[in-house]
Amino acid sequence: MNGADAIIKCLEKEGVEIVFGYPGVAICPFYNSILDSDIRTVLIRTEQNAAHAASGFTRVSGKPGVCAVTSGPGATNVITGIATAFADSIPLICITGQVNSELIGSDVFQEADITGAVESFVKYSYLVRDANDIPRVMKEAFHIANTGRKGPVLIDVPIDVQNAPLSKFHYPEEINMRTYKPTVKGNMVQIKKVIKELEKAKRPIICAGGGVLLSDAEGKLRAFSERYRIPVVSTMMGIGAMPTRHPMYYGMVGNNGKPCANRAMNESDLLIMVGARVADRAVSQPDLITNNKVLVHMDVDPAEIGKNVGPHIPLVGDVKHIFEDLMNQDIVCSQTSCNYEEWIHTLDGYRTSMALIRKPDKSYVDPAGFITMLSDKMQEDGIYVADVGQNQIWSCGYHIVKKGRFLTSGGMGTMGYSIPAAMGAKLALPERQVVAVCGDGSFQMSMM
Repeated sequence: MNGADAIIKCLEKEGVEIVFGYPGVAICPFYNSILDSDIRTVLIRTEQNAAHAASGFTRVSGKPGVCAVTSGPGATNVITGIATAFADSIPLICITGQVNSELIGSDVFQEADITGAVESFVKYSYLVRDANDIPRVMKEAFHIANTGRKGPVLIDVPIDVQNAPLSKFHYPEEINMRTYKPTVKGNMVQIKKVIKELEKAKRPIICAGGGVLLSDAEGKLRAFSERYRIPVVSTMMGIGAMPTRHPMYYGMVGNNGKPCANRAMNESDLLIMVGARVADRAVSQPDLITNNKVLVHMDVDPAEIGKNVGPHIPLVGDVKHIFEDLMNQDIVCSQTSCNYEEWIHTLDGYRTSMALIRKPDKSYVDPAGFITMLSDKMQEDGIYVADVGQNQIWSCGYHIVKKGRFLTSGGMGTMGYSIPAAMGAKLALPERQVVAVCGDGSFQMSMM
């Protein structure tokens, strides 16, 4: 068994079924070895789209997507796809070929310091020097990518390491990294503080971000909202955390959000941010959102809490576990505490009175009407992939999520994302309907 064989064996151990990419000299040993495996290869025409396709696969399957590209321009081309995944906390494993170990640093043909170039856009990166390290490196990479705040990991493997024999192959069942131990369970003292605030609040609201979907916590969010009658809004990446037509959901917030959702967040006296960054697209003036309200910020990444605005109650942990702990606590409700019906009645009024009344020109296709009609005709569990540009804004405002998913490039706003991501989603769930909506510019970027 050589290094390339070992990589394939590790992928099989992790249950990988598909690898997206494009072969070149420095990654040829890997692609030769994959021919003897049941792992399917999907060849794209530009490496950036390999990462986008792996992202779409990941977001609907819950498994880290894998892409494999060659050295030099192959590796540098994939950086935008990796950065797109990093911005939206999507777990990816990106394997890059590299020139022979003894030639690294000598500026030979198709050499690029990819681990250095990609440093800002990965959770971690490896340059493998010894084929015997491959099982440990692969196990660590999957662990890092899919735990804590999820994200991409890059593994750079020189040609000679791919061809080198292993003295022994052993894939670890578990991994224990002393320097990487993400917090999963929320602090119970902080959770009880949230309960106390819910008992005092008159106008609470939950703002759900992409972390709810990444944690597979949609069911927990919905159960919590329904049990205590707490209204929900979302960021762009949180669309789909609650069904669009759920009576407790009031839409997306932000400059391009629903007016009633923005007003609901502004007028709340308790704002619970769940798995959401307090970023400019959702909150244009972060320093103002704590005015006249208590801010609770729940996130698995401690670096996000307090980065743009200091919360009154910070709560680090996986949001699915936090919701479980919240549901297990007793909230003391009476006629004067945690009775939010008047607040809900007010928001229902806003939803009606602030709804945009469109008067489209019948001589043109109305984008809002088109997207609404498309949504109505899609299957209940259909997957809608929006690209970037005005089509994304229309999609966020008018697509109706039922039991399916809404995918887009939120943090990075990468044009050309939708078609490769839709392909990845369809390969992950071939029985599901997948629709990509993109503008003409994005389509031309995706033709490769």
